[in-house]
Amino acid sequence: MCGITGWVDFGRDLTAGATTADTARTAAEMIATMACRGPDDQGAWTSPHAVLGHRRLAVIDIQGGRQPMTAPATREPDGTEGVPAAVLTYSGEVYNFTELRAELAAHGHTFRTRSDTEVVLHAYLQWGEHLAEHLNGMYAFAVWDTRTEELLLVRDRLGVKPLYWRQLPGGLAFGSEPKAILAHPAADAVLDADGLRSVLGFFKDVGNSPYRDIKELRPGHVLRVRRSGITIRRYWQPPATPHTDDLPTSIATVRGLLEDIVARQLVSDVPLCTLLSGGLDSSIITALAAAHGPVRSFAVDFVGQAESFIPDPARDTPDTPFVHDLAAHAGTEHADIVVDAARLADPELRATVVHAFDNPAMNGDMDTSLYLLFRAIRGKSTVALSGESADEVFGGYQWFHDADAVRADTFPWIAAGMREGGSQRFGVDRPGPLDRGLLQTLDMPAYVADHYAKAIAEVPRVPGDSEHERRMRRVCHLHLTHFLPILLDRKDRASMAVGLEVRVPFCDHRLVEYVYGTPWAMKTHDGHEKSLLRAAGRHLLPDSIIERRKSPYPAIQDPAYELALCDQIRELITDTTAPVTPLLDRASLKEMADRPMDPTVGTGFGGRRSAFEIVLSMDTWLRDQSVRIEL
Repeated sequence: MCGITGWVDFGRDLTAGATTADTARTAAEMIATMACRGPDDQGAWTSPHAVLGHRRLAVIDIQGGRQPMTAPATREPDGTEGVPAAVLTYSGEVYNFTELRAELAAHGHTFRTRSDTEVVLHAYLQWGEHLAEHLNGMYAFAVWDTRTEELLLVRDRLGVKPLYWRQLPGGLAFGSEPKAILAHPAADAVLDADGLRSVLGFFKDVGNSPYRDIKELRPGHVLRVRRSGITIRRYWQPPATPHTDDLPTSIATVRGLLEDIVARQLVSDVPLCTLLSGGLDSSIITALAAAHGPVRSFAVDFVGQAESFIPDPARDTPDTPFVHDLAAHAGTEHADIVVDAARLADPELRATVVHAFDNPAMNGDMDTSLYLLFRAIRGKSTVALSGESADEVFGGYQWFHDADAVRADTFPWIAAGMREGGSQRFGVDRPGPLDRGLLQTLDMPAYVADHYAKAIAEVPRVPGDSEHERRMRRVCHLHLTHFLPILLDRKDRASMAVGLEVRVPFCDHRLVEYVYGTPWAMKTHDGHEKSLLRAAGRHLLPDSIIERRKSPYPAIQDPAYELALCDQIRELITDTTAPVTPLLDRASLKEMADRPMDPTVGTGFGGRRSAFEIVLSMDTWLRDQSVRIEL
C-alpha cells in the first residue's frame, strides 16, 4: 500500500553544494513520518529540481517492487547509462495490471518485475497523464518526467487512497498524509477559521484539509506541476447516462461485477482476510472471498455487549450473532477482537489514533475501536477486504428513506442528525461546548449552505429523470462525494497506522458507475434498503443476514466509557493552558460534565458523549501537531 512524498523546486538546484545535505535531511524527515504506512522498505530519488520519497508495504512482487521506481534509462553515446525518462513513487493497488501489462507489451514495452508499480510506470510512458483513465484500482502516485521536468500527481476515482499537496516558493510539496508535508521546512501547521469549519462540518470539504495552505487532491483528478504553474484536471465523475437494463438484468450485472471485483482483489503475495460485521455488505464480500478458498474473517466486539445490548434508533441488534452466522455459513476461520471501555477511553490510545489521522478523531470510540481491530488483524494478515461504501453506492442509510431529509436543502445526513440532536455538533442552533463568539465568527449554517450549493451544482443531469429521480440521484451523488470520503479517510488512516492494506471492493468504479445509473425504484424494489445488492447476493447468505436491517459500525454501550470521558473533561477544564481552551465555553462544558448520565440517550452524534469525544480529540490533535490557531 505504501506512503509517498516529495517536492519540486524550480528555483534552485537541490543537488548542488551544501544544498545536497539539506535536501537529503528534509527527504529523510518527510519519508520518516510515514514509516507506519510502509514498514518493509524505504527509498528516495533526487534530481536537481525534484525529490521523490517512498515507504513500502510489500504486497505484490516482494523483491521486485522497490521504489521510487525508474523507467529504463537511455544509453549515452559513450555507453554509459543516462537519466531515466520518468520516476514513480506509488501507493495502492491496480487490479487490472495483468491486462494492462499485456496491452503495454503489445506496444513494445518490456518488464523487469511482476509488480503493478512497473505497469503504472510504463502506462505513464505510453499514455502520459491519461494513464489514469486506464487504471482500475485504488491509488495515489507521483511521476517526475525528467524529459520535460514536470511532476504529475494522480488520485483514484473514489479517493480510496489519500494525496495532499502544498504550493511552495518555486514549486510544490506532496504526501500521502499532511504530516509528510509539515516535515518540509517551508510548511507549518496552522488552523484558521476555514480549517476549523472543515473539522466541525461533518461533510467532506473536498480539495481542502484542516491545515491552512495544505490542499487535498480531489478524487478522480490529476495535478500537473510545470515551471509555468499548476493545472488540475478532472478525469472521472459518476456518469450522466440513462439506465436501460431491466431489473433481472441489473441484478445479474451487479452479481457478475461483484464476483469479478472480489476475484481481482484477492490477488496478494501476503496473507489476506476480510472484515466482517454481520451486515449485508461485509457478509457478501466475505462469502464471495470464501468461494475461492479458505479465508480468515475478523470482527470487533465489546466486553459484555452481546449479552446486555440495548436497541437504539440506529442499531436494533448487536452484530455478534450475525457475524457468527455468516462465519459458520461461509466456513471462515473467524476471530472476534473484543475491547473494553477502559481501553477505548485511554488518552494514550486517543493520541495514537489522532496522530495517525493528522486530524481530530471525530467519531470517538468508533475510531479507536477500528484502530484496535486493525492492529489485532495485522498480527495475522497484511491485506483485508472491507464492505465499506456499499451504503453510499446502493442507498443503505436511514436518511436515504427519510422524505424530510431527502427534501431538505442541505446534506441529508445533517438534516437527519439535526432532528436527533446532532446540531450540537455542527453549531447550527446550540453552542454546546464551543465558545458562542467563536460560533458567530464561524457562522456554520452559512458555511454548510455554501458548500451544499457547490456540491449539488456538480450533480450531472440525466435525460428523462423525473423530479423524484433527480432528487435521489442528487442524494446518491452527495454521499459519493461528500460523505464516503470521510469514511475512506478514516479507514485508510486507521489501517495504515499499523501497516494493514484494506481493499474496498464496493469502490470499484465499474460497479459505482453501473449502480449510480440505476433508478431509485430498482435500488428499493423489495421495500428494503439496498434491494439491488440484497438480490445480487441473496444466494450467498443465510436468511438471518438477508433479513437483517441496516446497522452502522458498532459503538460501545458500557456506561463506564462515558463516565471516563466526563472525568477527562473535568481535568481538561482546569487546565487553562490546554490548546483547545480558546475554542471552548468552559462553563457550558462543566455543566455538561456534571449532568447526571441519561441511560436513555443513545451513542449517536450530538449528545454529551459525542461532544466530549470531539473536544478531547481536538485538544489532542492541537498538541500532537503543535498546531497554531489563527482564527
